[in-house]
Amino acid sequence: MRPAIGPLLTSSVCALVLGRTTPAQAETGHDFIEEARLIYQVVACGEGTAPAMLSQPREAKIVEVHCRAQKQLMERFRTRYVQRAQPFLARWLPADLPAQVVYPFGGGDLVSALITYPEAIEITTMSLEHAGDPRRVATLRGSALSNALARYRQSVSGLLRNHDSASENMRLVEGGPIPGQLAFFLQGLVALDYEPLSLQYFRLQADGSIEYLSQDDIAELAVTRARKKAKSWVDTDYSVAFSNMELRFRRRGDGSAPIRVHRHFAANLNNDGFSGSPLRAHLLAKGKVAAMTKAASYLLWNPNFSEIRSYLLEHLVFMVSDSTGIPPRLARNAGFEQITFGTFTGAFLPLEDKAGLAAQFIALWQRQPHRKLPFRYGYPDSAGNFHLMITRPRQATATR
Repeated sequence: MRPAIGPLLTSSVCALVLGRTTPAQAETGHDFIEEARLIYQVVACGEGTAPAMLSQPREAKIVEVHCRAQKQLMERFRTRYVQRAQPFLARWLPADLPAQVVYPFGGGDLVSALITYPEAIEITTMSLEHAGDPRRVATLRGSALSNALARYRQSVSGLLRNHDSASENMRLVEGGPIPGQLAFFLQGLVALDYEPLSLQYFRLQADGSIEYLSQDDIAELAVTRARKKAKSWVDTDYSVAFSNMELRFRRRGDGSAPIRVHRHFAANLNNDGFSGSPLRAHLLAKGKVAAMTKAASYLLWNPNFSEIRSYLLEHLVFMVSDSTGIPPRLARNAGFEQITFGTFTGAFLPLEDKAGLAAQFIALWQRQPHRKLPFRYGYPDSAGNFHLMITRPRQATATR
């Protein structure tokens, strides 16, 4: 039997977990749920009442062709990833995990967070990508719709085939008619049979509390374009209002199912961007969390990302990652043990490694018995081997 991630929260406790906001604050935020449902059905190919745009034969045919391809990819995704990873990981999850999950460098990948921590009530992802403007899909017709969906299929294919997204795929939908991050997140809901309940955008106050954006706020920010969060990235053509989003959802068709919340922050997590930021204050207010990262460009190896790494070491109670997770010596010094799965013989990406961190990871895998890993979780190693590790507080009992 799969252990639960803590008890399901009561509505009063859930209100505290879901954000440091008052009911009055939440009411001022504009809800884009109709736009979210349209993207859920037309782009992510979820079930629901046919939207008005599909009453036209040409648009209906375009979406039918798109969804035929997407449903094939999703079925492969469920077979090769969901059905293998979820029961495998469930055997290792402690019963008393926090209901909150923090996923740095988790652009577009709500689905992996739900696979890894299926009982989580609140999931926070952070990446360079902006959430995106949800209003444009409703205006697409004919060839514009066909081209936009083709571009989206190209972009999301990495997530559905390899269970993570390459940077070039993420860049494809950082602007344009389909909001890439939002669509990826909704794709994850479809793949795991959830449905969206609300979509709001927000900004953070200096103390890390959430301020939801009203229609007036969004109108006021319309002329201020969101800029790239790193020099190596790309600018968007979205308003800055559409940078951070909150998506609430539950199991499809089950009105008694717990309501879950996913927040995505467009943020550069390097030391300059994270240290002393409202985002850091927001994360600190969560207390202890479950954590994960995968396919994260080895940024947690980089001293320029030591602040987010320190946050994780101080607040995680359980973490699942590939080799882009916490370096072994730092984890050991902070009182953690790391359990390895699969095989690791070297970093997937070429990188400068003056600290010899790759050697630490290689030695970590060599010291432990080989544990089979039947699915890809993030990067393979330099030889194409699947690998995964769990980081948890050091335990007195023998590792399984």
